[in-house]
Amino acid sequence: MQTITYILNDIQPFNLKNDITQMKEAFGQYPFSHLPVVDDNLYYGAISHEEIELLNPESLKLNEFKHLAQPFYATENMNWFEVLQYFATHNTNLMPILNAEKEYIGYYELDDFLNIFKCTPFLHEEGVILVVSKNVNDYSFSEISQIVESNNATLFGAFVSKIDSEIAHITLKLSLHDINNTLHSFRRYNYEILNEFEKDKYLEELNDRSNYLQKYLNI
Repeated sequence: MQTITYILNDIQPFNLKNDITQMKEAFGQYPFSHLPVVDDNLYYGAISHEEIELLNPESLKLNEFKHLAQPFYATENMNWFEVLQYFATHNTNLMPILNAEKEYIGYYELDDFLNIFKCTPFLHEEGVILVVSKNVNDYSFSEISQIVESNNATLFGAFVSKIDSEIAHITLKLSLHDINNTLHSFRRYNYEILNEFEKDKYLEELNDRSNYLQKYLNI
């Protein structure tokens, strides 16, 4: 998907020669967490709303606080999912865009990229959410795909949703199918199933065996 169509340029970047008051007024007009700053037409960084609100006196220039500028940005040819990752990494809802010469050409807005994500098969298609876990050095997406496809299911998407003590949690979106065989296959490959399913026959069998053993011990 071409992200260039989502470039916005209705907000002019601030110059380091601008007053702090001007940026404060802009934050009052726009619901953004950051605003871009340039120095002699070259991108310098983005300053956050929170940082600006703490600055006084307001008559000072941005140049005196240029150390607050965070040098994050996206490029005009970057993949949309990578841009979305940048939004999350830098905790912002405005992403400055630079061309090959590092010149500021506009910005991306977070809501536009969230809407792109909403239209992907991962969220849009009807299916099953499965969360599995395995050591970070032992899992592979090729293996996960093979397990899913061997059970006549389609993998709409997968991502590492958490890493905890060297254990990776992988969230999968699968097409609707008989999930029990898929769960069994993942367990055979030493994946742990982290979410519950009403018709998980494997767990039902374990419970039945446990109950039977308990009755036997009580005889």
